[in-house]
Amino acid sequence: MARLRHPLLPIVSDHYDRRRLGAELLVVLAIAFGASTFNSIVTIVNRLTMEVALSQQTATITRSYDSRPLFDLAYQLISIVFGLMPVVLVLYLVWRRDRPHLGAIGLERRFWGRQTGWGVALAFAIGIPGLLFYFAGKALDLTATVVPTSLDQHWWTIPVMVLIAARAALLEELVVVGYLFARLRQLAWGAWAVIGVSAVVRGSYHLYQGIGPFFGNVAMGMLFGWLYQRYGRVLPLVIAHFVIDLVVFVGYPFAAAAWPELFGLPTDD
Repeated sequence: MARLRHPLLPIVSDHYDRRRLGAELLVVLAIAFGASTFNSIVTIVNRLTMEVALSQQTATITRSYDSRPLFDLAYQLISIVFGLMPVVLVLYLVWRRDRPHLGAIGLERRFWGRQTGWGVALAFAIGIPGLLFYFAGKALDLTATVVPTSLDQHWWTIPVMVLIAARAALLEELVVVGYLFARLRQLAWGAWAVIGVSAVVRGSYHLYQGIGPFFGNVAMGMLFGWLYQRYGRVLPLVIAHFVIDLVVFVGYPFAAAAWPELFGLPTDD
């Protein structure tokens, strides 16, 4: 994967502008991940203080909003569309008149096919170790039983799962990597400091799943951050994230039905 060569956003030296840029960064992160991060922190404290072992608890990522399918679909679509608004905000904030318009966050129109291929390869490279890390966390009582979706099977279930996976990939990679890197570079942060902050932010809103997923997502964030720092391309990260989530969301019901004991689910026996 070749490096993306484009001028970075200028480093901000004026004290007022630095404060304003820092405030913008905090507001964007609060809008995108504030509620989920603090909910995750409260949730993990709640989980760890229960008498039930963490590995015996369940964390559901996507659930139904209504018992009536049509209204459930409407609520799901509303959640997806407005969940992408932080991405729209970030694209607006970093858009530049000169091409590549979104080069500041590693997006350009050239070589999209090649970048997609790299993203798919990256998904397979980290997907299997990630699954092994999950089962290890379960065995060590560091991870709750993660249920990717509790949606009933309707004609729209799989398309909605595809959209939810796309929303997660765009939101996390464009905000936590592309935008966060651009702004912290402007504030003259060092490369590894930026990578570390990005990784910790990524892990923080996954804490509701357990201690294991927190460290697993931090490790994934370190890898993604290093790749972005080295090559300057965010699309492969988006594609990798999308493929991983899509496989998990769509494949989970079939895998859980085939091997319920492996996923910590009750059997009919």
